Amino acid sequence: MKNKLIAGLALGTALSLVGHAGAQSNEQVQVAGSSTVLPYAQIVAENFGETFPDFPTPIVESGGSSAGLKQFCQGVGPDTIDIANSSRAIRPAELKACADAGVTDVQEVQFGYDGIVFASDAAGPDFALTPEIVFNAMAAKVVQDGKVVDNPYTNWSDVDASLPDQKITAFIPASNHGTREVFEEKVLAAGCEASGALEAFTASGMDEDAAEDQCLQVRNDNTVSEISGDYTETLSRIDADKQAIGVFGLAFYEQNQDKLKVATMSDVVPSAETIAAGEYPVSRPLYFYVKKAHIGVVPGLSEYVQFFLSEQMVGPDSPLVAYGLVPAPEDEREGQRAKFEAGETMAVEG
Repeated sequence: MKNKLIAGLALGTALSLVGHAGAQSNEQVQVAGSSTVLPYAQIVAENFGETFPDFPTPIVESGGSSAGLKQFCQGVGPDTIDIANSSRAIRPAELKACADAGVTDVQEVQFGYDGIVFASDAAGPDFALTPEIVFNAMAAKVVQDGKVVDNPYTNWSDVDASLPDQKITAFIPASNHGTREVFEEKVLAAGCEASGALEAFTASGMDEDAAEDQCLQVRNDNTVSEISGDYTETLSRIDADKQAIGVFGLAFYEQNQDKLKVATMSDVVPSAETIAAGEYPVSRPLYFYVKKAHIGVVPGLSEYVQFFLSEQMVGPDSPLVAYGLVPAPEDEREGQRAKFEAGETMAVEG
């Protein structure tokens, strides 16, 4: 099954390149955005092309959640994309930018769940992490002996004696990735509070907003590097530096277990099962956003979304789940289908 899916991804990538080379038009569904959502959308696009031969196969490109949403919000018409994939919810400011550019009717679709994981070279030592450990290893400022100081830690064992005695080198997603927002919220912010750093920042004279912002600042001493490319770039960095640790989507890790070893988080091994059970603490829903003005104009757009949301694609026995998607509960899946078919759009704040 996985070999077939991987072959499908190769085809999807080829289709993506064709779409990039050609001009956009209203004759073919155009999709861009999250590198996490990319393989799922490619699998759906390939299967859609086989199932609905009367419609052109959708063009699916990457670029990151923020970049995809920016493209999506550029306007309505043949020179704009129809769908933006995202591993985070659209922000109010982005939705307003859409409206300001004439994209006034945006339909939000949530199609399943994913986790973000910390992984290192497959031949390396085990890592047992917590948000507090990650914060103390990667944050720009930490608390030591009750005082706020620039991060002094060199090795993982300096942070926690149970960790490997090797240099802290980390590759994390840059701000163009939806994964970065989840990393900040569920790891850095949680670890900042658990370590007592948030309280110490406030006690040092920072207001609440400044203290919370400080929690999210990472080291700039070449210990932590931000990766703006996709997960394959992070993987290549770890291949070049066997002592490094990187942040990945669960599905990407599962497809590369021969090269990577995953860390536990708060004593929980990341898996579809632990995410579905709510046990793994660093998980998130996955989305795509549809330009309602293009439905009925772009051939196959409505059909592609309905096919994406079908049990055939996102149900427990679907190829997306086989690839690594954590399926939403049945009532959520039914609710998303009903919401799209009813034409529900998002309200613009302000």
